[in-house]
Amino acid sequence: MPNTKSAIRRVRRVNKQTSVNRLRKKKYRSIIKEIALLIDAKKKEEAIKLLPKFNSQMMKIAKIGVIKKQTISRKVSRLTKRINKL
Repeated sequence: MPNTKSAIRRVRRVNKQTSVNRLRKKKYRSIIKEIALLIDAKKKEEAIKLLPKFNSQMMKIAKIGVIKKQTISRKVSRLTKRINKL
């Protein structure tokens, strides 16, 4: 239990940040699944249309620092390669 005023505020702030970051991670995972499903269904045109939205979402998440930039870059690269193979 926090003892000082600043520690109490910090706990409140961390809880708020945690909930926001959970939402961002959920969005990140859902868009990856969405593209993976399109790739598995061999819907190349739809996957290509979704790719710019995916890239922008991922870069926003990386910019904020929820997930590391290198991880995002790797995910984008691998999904792009999978789309191009179709």
